[in-house]
Amino acid sequence: MSSQTKPSKIRWIVLILAAVTSWMLYLHRYTWNIVRPFLAEEYDFSNKELEAIFTAFNFSYMVGQIPGGIVCDMFGARVFLSVLTAGWSLSLVLFATAGTFLTFFGYRVLFGAMQAGTYPGLSNVSRNWFPLGNRTTMQGFVASFAGRMGGAVAPIILATVLMHHMGYDWRTALIIMATLGLFLAAAFFVLFRNSPYQDTRVNEAEKELFNEDKLSEKTKKKVLNFGKAAKHRSYQLVLSAQVFNAGADIVYTSIIGSYFYEQGINFAELGYLVALPMFGGAFGGFFGGFLNDWVIRKTGSRKWGRRIVGFSGKTIAAALVFIAISQSHVYAIGAGLFVVKFFSDWSQPTVWGTCTDLGGRNSATVFSVVNTAGNVGGIVVSLFLVGPLLDKFENIEIVNGASETVTNFTPVFVLVAALYIITAIHWLKIDCTKPIDPGSFKN
Repeated sequence: MSSQTKPSKIRWIVLILAAVTSWMLYLHRYTWNIVRPFLAEEYDFSNKELEAIFTAFNFSYMVGQIPGGIVCDMFGARVFLSVLTAGWSLSLVLFATAGTFLTFFGYRVLFGAMQAGTYPGLSNVSRNWFPLGNRTTMQGFVASFAGRMGGAVAPIILATVLMHHMGYDWRTALIIMATLGLFLAAAFFVLFRNSPYQDTRVNEAEKELFNEDKLSEKTKKKVLNFGKAAKHRSYQLVLSAQVFNAGADIVYTSIIGSYFYEQGINFAELGYLVALPMFGGAFGGFFGGFLNDWVIRKTGSRKWGRRIVGFSGKTIAAALVFIAISQSHVYAIGAGLFVVKFFSDWSQPTVWGTCTDLGGRNSATVFSVVNTAGNVGGIVVSLFLVGPLLDKFENIEIVNGASETVTNFTPVFVLVAALYIITAIHWLKIDCTKPIDPGSFKN
């Protein structure tokens, strides 16, 4: 066999670029867990005000999902993702220069708008560049492992390395982290092409790997039929499931830093503790992608492969929440939340896989609507449940002769477990084998 008959390896370069983009997105987004306590101390913001600043991101992130997905499906991911990565990195720099509630709020809006189209764009990348046989495994690596790893190391890099060991204040440390995104944006633009058929580095043998689900450079591009999508039962269930799932997971983005910080943890330890759940999500997501492809092969059913992984992960996670929060030592709690997120996030690649199953060449748009639904859930839970619950269970106590504000976080974690169970029930009814538009899979 000549070297020419062997597939070229450009898809692996694309996999690395997609993974690093996912990693960078979460790296920047999860700096909030460390910044939040500083905003509370420096500006005396209430929990409701802090949740308002936090959810300003979610509003613009939500609004930008569907337009971003449509644009990416129509014109490709190369320029789209390069511009977004540079844009959100610059908006993070602006956030570090803010000094009032309104400016913090405004720059969070900009940050959310710039990050909004990233995962729909990466869904487009995975549809075009990841062969069907191991697509969910690769999606798990990009969306869950790389993304959650970025979220996991964000507090370590920001709090433990840059602030504690190197002595930077949180603003300078944030700017340093933001500059990494600008380098990534340039690299993505130089190295990425929208499909294997537009990349001269890809040989015919590698192009043949993408023939299983009939993807080609001649596929006609058109906007998702939103009328069909709105009536599609399984798509309705995926959207509803994502509302509850994202509502549960919002606590790992918004309050987990404050949760550990209020227990007297110093900055060196805080970064590691906040990172533990995200490390769990990273490994769980990667394992879940592999598990999903394996279950599909063993059962011979894509429908039940998706259902089994989606249901089991959320159900186990819900039960483990109560074990985690019942621990007496903070590191035992952190380890418990690591395991919770491991099982919760092993179903995350199932969401990506289901979106590409249902969406075909419109997978970016399909995923963007799912992500929009998730942000609705995150906003509702954060503003109307998490913030008010924390304020309701906040008390003034005398500790060592001084009055301190003590917050009971247990009700919030009970809420998380309940939302996981509701999500699990949804997965038993989703059928990913019935695409929204069957024509989107044909040449």
